[in-house]
Amino acid sequence: TDIKRMIEILKVEINKYKNPVVTQYAKEKRTPFQILVSTILSLRTKDETTAEVSKRLFKIVNKPEDILKLGEKRLSEIIYPAGFYKNKAKNLIEISRTLLKKHKGKVPDELDELLKLKGVGRKTANLVITLGFNKPGICVDTHVHRITNRWGYVDTKTPEKTEFELRKKLPEKYWIMFNDLLVTYGQNICKPVSPLCSKCKIESFCEKNGVKKSR
Repeated sequence: TDIKRMIEILKVEINKYKNPVVTQYAKEKRTPFQILVSTILSLRTKDETTAEVSKRLFKIVNKPEDILKLGEKRLSEIIYPAGFYKNKAKNLIEISRTLLKKHKGKVPDELDELLKLKGVGRKTANLVITLGFNKPGICVDTHVHRITNRWGYVDTKTPEKTEFELRKKLPEKYWIMFNDLLVTYGQNICKPVSPLCSKCKIESFCEKNGVKKSR
């Protein structure tokens, strides 16, 4: 797989489409705390909903203390209709307490520390590392997992295994941008079902693993 050539093509192609919402927030110079919060809100939630809910929340919330002042009930009301909003409100309260107690209110920039926070998995932690701190990390969500396996660049069964394979194979200079590229491409061209292969500029590099039909 000529990964360098593919990435160069993708960098041009994704300019035609909107960035994922968490990336938009990072570009607006949001704090690591806001990136952590909007990433948690974005889990199993449509991008438009995440954008709307994050905007509403960030009018009144900038730091962990603000979340604790709101309390769980009010926070739930503000972040509705994000998916699993009650659960997310609980987690955000818990995270804010931990940040104040153990990290002086600051979001840690180490993967292992982020993973100790309530409701934070590897995808969220890596996204905070890359977008919040501009440090190397590989954020693997369903798009990255699906597309890299579809290409034949990795052969893995879970997003976590995909992350570890990519850490071995993918040149580090592409780590930070990789999630953005593939999420945008996955939402618009390389879709889960019936991808738009006829419009894909990297089709010739792709093994099309698991593609039953395409457009």
